[in-house]
Amino acid sequence: MNWLYDSVEPRVMDEDMLKLAVGEQGPRDEAGQLARQEGILFKDVLSLRLDFQNILRIDSLWQFENLRKLQLDNNIIEKIEGLERLVHLVWLDLSFNNIEAIEGLDTLVNLEDLSLFNNRISKIDSLDALVKLQVLSLGNNEISHMMNIIYLRRFKDLRTLSLSGNPIAEEEDYKMFICAYLPDLVYLDFRRIDDHMKELAEIKHQYGIDELKQRENLIQAQLDDERAQQEELEEHKASFVERLNGSFLFDSMYAEDVEGNKLAHLPGVSELGLTYKDKFVIVCLNIFEYGLKQQEKRKVELDTFNECVQEAIQENREQGKRRIAKFEETHLLSLNAIRDESEVTNLEMKVAEHSKDITELFNMLMTLEMQLVEQLEETINTFERNIMDLVALFIENVQSLMAQCRDLENHHHEKLLEISINTLEKILKGELDEDLPYDVRALFVDKDTIVNAVGTSHDLHLLKIDNREDELVTRTNSWCSHLVDAIHKDEIMRNRRRVKEIHQYVDHVQNELDNLECSEIID
Repeated sequence: MNWLYDSVEPRVMDEDMLKLAVGEQGPRDEAGQLARQEGILFKDVLSLRLDFQNILRIDSLWQFENLRKLQLDNNIIEKIEGLERLVHLVWLDLSFNNIEAIEGLDTLVNLEDLSLFNNRISKIDSLDALVKLQVLSLGNNEISHMMNIIYLRRFKDLRTLSLSGNPIAEEEDYKMFICAYLPDLVYLDFRRIDDHMKELAEIKHQYGIDELKQRENLIQAQLDDERAQQEELEEHKASFVERLNGSFLFDSMYAEDVEGNKLAHLPGVSELGLTYKDKFVIVCLNIFEYGLKQQEKRKVELDTFNECVQEAIQENREQGKRRIAKFEETHLLSLNAIRDESEVTNLEMKVAEHSKDITELFNMLMTLEMQLVEQLEETINTFERNIMDLVALFIENVQSLMAQCRDLENHHHEKLLEISINTLEKILKGELDEDLPYDVRALFVDKDTIVNAVGTSHDLHLLKIDNREDELVTRTNSWCSHLVDAIHKDEIMRNRRRVKEIHQYVDHVQNELDNLECSEIID
């Protein structure tokens, strides 16, 4: 729609353009001049205006990570892109461009106001992530289907909508339809919707709305179900026993077991398989329930540890604050006394005394920090032993239960082999009464063939059991290792931050003393 720019030379959005825009839009006072001289960091910019720049393609905006407002109207942009990193964006203006499709907005979860006025958009979609959307301007586009309005029902905070200038706005039922299907809307095409209009619209479209609400409720119930199942699965994964609360492992053993599925046709094998499955699933359920209980124990251990750490840090901090507060009282008095002192000898003595006080404060704060380091080191080591013991016990017991699965598989293998040999003997003697499928009979040419078929099925089953056990053990050990490493790293970083804070504070008060001493000597 932006024919005005068809003959204009497109421009590339580059760093030079962005620097110029940031500089021009910065403060004009002395602070602004200083900022322009030293350079303004893009990450500090909250609002950026790039209108009327003949921009063809959005690019190079990734450094504006804290941007709240972005104005890109009146350009020749054809595609919405390059905005992925602007996750704090609240206001976005892309009006008067050549955009044909809504896209590239999936990460803008904080966006409240979006203008796409005067583009070439024909469908309202791909806005799902914009859960905070309140204002949407889509006037002067090519939207023609009324079903686009239904899509907007998902935006619970949407209060202002503009669609004038679209083919849809020419529909006879345009306003009534929107008022009925978007009942929380306050403004349509820059005019407030009156309550009477809403009442009439609801009456006119009541049947359609009721039907739609019923469908939406069913869909929502399905989504809630899926979400609950996913949350439950994540909980089971955190316990390392996902999909062991049923027949999943057993079924997976037969999913690719060609020979085993053929042998299931033999007389007596079906009943044997059902008994085997029941016992196997019971063992899996025991592993599952045990895993959930152990996860709860690990969680309690971790929560207790975190509480102890935070309590120790808080108590240590309070001691430090009390010492600093006490020092601050004497610090101000000492500075005033030095400031009032006229005798050089007394001045030097008072400065030396207060310098000694500062050193004592530093030593005291560092001593407190070293005491905390030792206390936390002991706490961390105790937690590490406890959590590793819990993990070792969990793995040991799971391996014992997995061994029961192997025992069941071995027993099933022996019984299946016995049935298969008996069936072979009957076939060779012509005594088999049951009709077997052709591909099953093909296994019974000789003893070696049938023994190999039963063995192949057995090996596949054992491999599935072994793989599941290995996965559980590996993930559990990995979780424990990463957790302990992260705790140690966090403590190192905490200690470094605290030591830095102490140095900065002591340097600050020492500088105050040094500056005062210099000024007094000069005077």
